[in-house]
Amino acid sequence: MPQVPMQHALILAAILFTLGLAGLLTRRNLIFTLLCIEIMLNASGVAFVAAGSRWGQPDGQVMFLFILAMAAAEVSVGLAFVLLFHRRQAAWDVDASSELRA
Repeated sequence: MPQVPMQHALILAAILFTLGLAGLLTRRNLIFTLLCIEIMLNASGVAFVAAGSRWGQPDGQVMFLFILAMAAAEVSVGLAFVLLFHRRQAAWDVDASSELRA
């Protein structure tokens, strides 16, 4: 089975991370913000798997499992926050969150 060059995997990870960061900085929708954070976490996971594959160590895959576990916890807490936010006001805009302090 031919191996994917490490440069290609790192370029893919950089593109994914850049897309996630650009979406995080430009959008104000809470669900889209969570999605962009997930894309960024997956990009870091791809970089870990590529590095582990390059040196023939399973450490990259183990780190990717930790990243997936952290992403699952982040999604559950984030979605609970989104539901609470939507229940208090009918907007999905992140800028409206300053009204939750009361």
